[in-house]
Amino acid sequence: MPSLIKLLKFIDWLSEKSGAIGKWFALLLVLIGSFETIARHFFNAPTIWAYDSMCMAGGVIYMLGASYNYLHDSHTRVDLFYSQASPRKQALIDVVGALILFFPLMIIMFKLAVTWAVKAWKINEVMFNSFWYPPAAPYRTVFAIGLFLLILQGIARFIRDLHFVIRGETID
Repeated sequence: MPSLIKLLKFIDWLSEKSGAIGKWFALLLVLIGSFETIARHFFNAPTIWAYDSMCMAGGVIYMLGASYNYLHDSHTRVDLFYSQASPRKQALIDVVGALILFFPLMIIMFKLAVTWAVKAWKINEVMFNSFWYPPAAPYRTVFAIGLFLLILQGIARFIRDLHFVIRGETID
């Protein structure tokens, strides 16, 4: 059991670090957006790279922050019945929801994201939303990494919830 607890703590640490890295992209998003606004409106000199950069920074925030949000139970949940349930019933709802919804969806998305990233690296794909044509592979790779980290955090949460449902006590 101590090695399982260490593994769960390591997964939590990965999610914390992922969220910490993702936060820096929020700053990047603000800086790029501010630069583009000033360049466009005060100097009549719009850039061709700002829009794509802001979209990519926003995607990185979202994907690297997903496991962090899941770790801190900050994700969106329809809690019409959930908030009224006891902690043990909440854990049971989480276990069933993970098995039926979370894991199947995340595994499919992860498989597609990896396929998408590998293909982007193989063909040197570029994004064609603008005339800048930035490489797509790094961005697509971040999506796959973010989904992998989310699945790992989902496994850690699942183990904790299942243990709580069975034993009525937290694992760590």
